[in-house]
Amino acid sequence: MGHHGLLVWGGFTALVAILLIVDLGVLNRRSHVLSYKEALSWSGSIVALALLFGLFLLWREGHNHALEYYTGYIIELSLSVDNLFVFLLLFQYFRVPPELRARVLKWGILGAVVMRLLMILVGAYLIQRFHWILYLFGALLLYSAYRMLRQGEERALVVASNPVVRLAKRVMPFTDRYVGQRFFARTATGALVATPLLLVILVVEWSDLVFAIDSIPAVFAVTRDPFLVYSSNVFAILGLRALFFVIAGMMDQFVYLKTGVAVILGFVGVKMLTTHWVDLPIILSLGVIIGVLAISVLLSLWHNRREARANP
Repeated sequence: MGHHGLLVWGGFTALVAILLIVDLGVLNRRSHVLSYKEALSWSGSIVALALLFGLFLLWREGHNHALEYYTGYIIELSLSVDNLFVFLLLFQYFRVPPELRARVLKWGILGAVVMRLLMILVGAYLIQRFHWILYLFGALLLYSAYRMLRQGEERALVVASNPVVRLAKRVMPFTDRYVGQRFFARTATGALVATPLLLVILVVEWSDLVFAIDSIPAVFAVTRDPFLVYSSNVFAILGLRALFFVIAGMMDQFVYLKTGVAVILGFVGVKMLTTHWVDLPIILSLGVIIGVLAISVLLSLWHNRREARANP
């Protein structure tokens, strides 16, 4: 459990449960397309709560833990925003009706919270037992950064060969049409078949697993405390569903975001590989990450303005 006891973990888990109940069970009990105002209000509330949690850590545990948490949160938030590009492509590929997208994201968030907790605890245990695994994580981050830069703005989505898709279609029959919010339906002959909605959720969970392989080692590069890694992960995930509806219509405008995220992954990968020889202050790491994100956003805005002038 790192430097935090069961009481701290239990209190944070209770907070997460309350937020999930309010978001998924009260405010959005009925699956619907979130309006821009609804999505902006909820995602803004989660960001505000995440920042307040950092101030709480500052008060209780000092500036070092607070800075580690904030750095991890910004890393996770930037990776989560980039992940939304993939989710949008998945929705387009499977032709998911707009009113069902919130339901898919809801189940995706629930699965991600549990999955991240298990992966973080396993990762913390491995780092504690086998210190050399830090170098493996660092090499993995460098490879992820290289792969992201090499792809550039081409976001190829190969779903047909996805192992989850192939396994699911081998285990159960699927219908080609959506049946409301149902995961299973009956054919005219009475046979039970799965709907595409179930397949979409399986692919989303698989995608989050792939994302977690990059994001969790990235946060371990700035802190070894599993509670700080988990809390920064969870706060980034909790606002993801609402954030999707905020920026879904303008994702293509952030043309340099993927490059910025790749640079961040490369930076934390190098930091992890050199941790034995170079002790980079956490405030400097936070400054580099914020600076890279700011530059990528400003370059994207500049690019969009130049394109608008060239094509009036």
